[in-house]
Amino acid sequence: MAVDLADVADDGERSPLPPIRIVVAVIANPAGQVLLVRKRGSDTFIQPGGKPEPGEAPLAALARELFEELGLQLRADTAIGLGRFEHWAVNEPGRRVQAQAWACQVAGAPVAAAEIAELIWLDPLLPFPVPVAPLSATAILPAWRAQVAGARRGPWRCRRRSTFSSAGTGR
Repeated sequence: MAVDLADVADDGERSPLPPIRIVVAVIANPAGQVLLVRKRGSDTFIQPGGKPEPGEAPLAALARELFEELGLQLRADTAIGLGRFEHWAVNEPGRRVQAQAWACQVAGAPVAAAEIAELIWLDPLLPFPVPVAPLSATAILPAWRAQVAGARRGPWRCRRRSTFSSAGTGR
């Protein structure tokens, strides 16, 4: 099965303004918990990541954001595209956010920096013990769980950073 990142999963609602485009990571620890962050002035936890600079490649933007906000080094060779997902932004009222998401591994231990007030390692299943952004709770984390479940059925390989497929299917 191949997943094209050009397909956008969203809740069907629209805003008159264009969506804010971001890149985000799903980073899991050996216990299967995922890393979420909370920005200063917000009570909602979100995926780590941020907005690409003009002309910046998505994975380069993700690497920069992870380093600036958490002191982490992205291991780009481990990045597996999960898709593009859209929902209402939790930190910018009246705006939608469109996230390009990757499951990836990092080097280092996360430390909150820049605009990050807090980080948490969280079991990715509902119910969550803290407020989690709908984009993460209803789209990104379910896509990651599906990818993990598929990986348990067979080896996965990343192709062209825009698709992933089961190894040995000939796709």
